[in-house]
Amino acid sequence: MYKILNKKSLNSTVTLMEIEAPFVAHRAKPGQFIILRVDANGERVPFTIADINKEKRSISIIFQIVGAATEALNHLNIGDSIHDVVGPLGKPSELDGLHKVAVIGGGVGCAIAYPTAKALHEKGAEVHSIVGFRNKDLVILEDEFKSVSNKLIIMTDDGSYGTKGLVTDALKELLDSGQKYDEVIAIGPLIMMKFVAKLTKDYGVKTIVSMNPIMVDGTGMCGACRLTVGGKTKFACIDGPEFDAHQVDFDEVIARTSLYRDIERHAYEKTCNLFKQEVN
Repeated sequence: MYKILNKKSLNSTVTLMEIEAPFVAHRAKPGQFIILRVDANGERVPFTIADINKEKRSISIIFQIVGAATEALNHLNIGDSIHDVVGPLGKPSELDGLHKVAVIGGGVGCAIAYPTAKALHEKGAEVHSIVGFRNKDLVILEDEFKSVSNKLIIMTDDGSYGTKGLVTDALKELLDSGQKYDEVIAIGPLIMMKFVAKLTKDYGVKTIVSMNPIMVDGTGMCGACRLTVGGKTKFACIDGPEFDAHQVDFDEVIARTSLYRDIERHAYEKTCNLFKQEVN
């Protein structure tokens, strides 16, 4: 059992949870993920490790409440325990030798982008972070990004906070102004990563994307996270989750992930109804 040490609501649909997990905290590196089950009958769900506290022997995850598993997880509180946590899994981010990097985060993907920006900052790299959200109410981790970024740009679709526009607008402006990056790292919705990759390809800038959003089982057995990279089949959970953005077939991935939406919505609604019945 893995005790919940802290829980914090970052906005109406996103929660940060700190979990006591000594083995994972000792070995985990940025870019890796865990698989957990809320209870013995729960679904096995992958979550990227958002932060590591070796002194407390804990890890933090940040999740959006969008399905049955995350709804059940969000009903746990400080002092409760998660049934099991497995990890760290996946390949760590390759950050050595990078001196100047643009880190792009979109929505809840910022929870994955932040530990990458933090690790780069600790290695002495110059970090320019661009984070995008639909509106002001959905902004998360602003102070955390500020603490590890030489430059932080916040974009919102409706202009209610930061600058109105998309993350690609801000990145293009930086590139046009003469900024040179060893690498761009983009983490967020598939459609966002697709257009970041399209932009940086035109500018000849190496770009890495995290394909965490397409993982289901997390071990390579279900095949749901398969994608085509450079004409070859890869699995996000065991070959990644990070890949060369210019080699990823985003259209194929986007089409496949759309197949699961109705199933996820049905499971989420069923779980919500169960919790409502318990309260009543």
